[in-house]
Amino acid sequence: MANHQSALKRARQTEKRTAVNRANASRLRTQLRELRESIEKGSKADAEQVYRATVSALDKAIQKGTLHENTAARYKSRLGKRVSALK
Repeated sequence: MANHQSALKRARQTEKRTAVNRANASRLRTQLRELRESIEKGSKADAEQVYRATVSALDKAIQKGTLHENTAARYKSRLGKRVSALK
């Protein structure tokens, strides 16, 4: 356990930052799951709408430092291919 004032402050900051990072990652995973579920249902119109929201969530994750830019680009590419393959 931290004893110095600076170490106590660092511990508080870390708790806050961890909570924010966890919330951001959770929000992203939820959005990705929703898109995958809509793709499985097979409705192209619904999947395209959810895809746009997912791309937005991926871009926000890049800004917040949750995902690397290339990782998000890979997700967008692969998911986009799956959405466009729907009939």
